[in-house]
Amino acid sequence: MKTVTVKVVVDSNFLFIPAQFHIDIFEGLTKLLNQRFEAVLLSTTYNELLKMAEKGSPSRRKQASVALKLAEKCRVVDVAKNREETNDDVILRIAALWKSPVATNDRELRKKLRNRSIPVIYLRGKSHLELEGAP
Repeated sequence: MKTVTVKVVVDSNFLFIPAQFHIDIFEGLTKLLNQRFEAVLLSTTYNELLKMAEKGSPSRRKQASVALKLAEKCRVVDVAKNREETNDDVILRIAALWKSPVATNDRELRKKLRNRSIPVIYLRGKSHLELEGAP
């Protein structure tokens, strides 16, 4: 029997967790999902991180640089972004298309994902990851 690998779409702010809260998000995902997974970073999110690393405040630039290092553990998938779409819209569209959970701490995005019955992985209590909805 072939084991299924779950694709997890990673939002940029999820990659800030290790620097802010000293939590290994990849180990956390392994424990939480209890199955094989592939962390996927959409090209739009990757580009957003690159911009933050160049143009943000000094602390934001540092966080983005750490996030970009962590992004190396993810598979970057090239996606198109329509002119009227935000990065969150792209994440919503791809997650719905792939039927994949999304790892994010963005409150607004989590609400939108929940409304579309897309599973969400987020940081709970600054100490551990939690899954809302089934992957």
